[in-house]
Amino acid sequence: MIFKKKSTIRKKIFGFLEKPRVSIFRSNKHIYAQVIDDYKGNTLISASSKKLLKFYKKRREKKITKKELSYKIGNLLGKIIKSYGISKILFDRNGYIYHGRVKALAKGLRNVGLQF
Repeated sequence: MIFKKKSTIRKKIFGFLEKPRVSIFRSNKHIYAQVIDDYKGNTLISASSKKLLKFYKKRREKKITKKELSYKIGNLLGKIIKSYGISKILFDRNGYIYHGRVKALAKGLRNVGLQF
């Protein structure tokens, strides 16, 4: 069922270097986001909650919820995208409902100043 949703969404969304596509993958434990240039077929930037959780564990901070972690991933990815001089992106939610962790990641991207 998700494959059918994915294929119909991907027909409409095509990212290029000036306006790349931000694709997300959500598992039960983690969330992954990557910035893709569909014209060349390259992944430009990627971020995941796995990498960020290692950082939090090293600093021994309090436990963080999945939603808060998704927001921080969006914020971190947005700052990296902004440093490349990109201000507009295409948000590919990859067939997932725009709710919860997906929405938090998008909110983190928007708070940095990205438009989509």
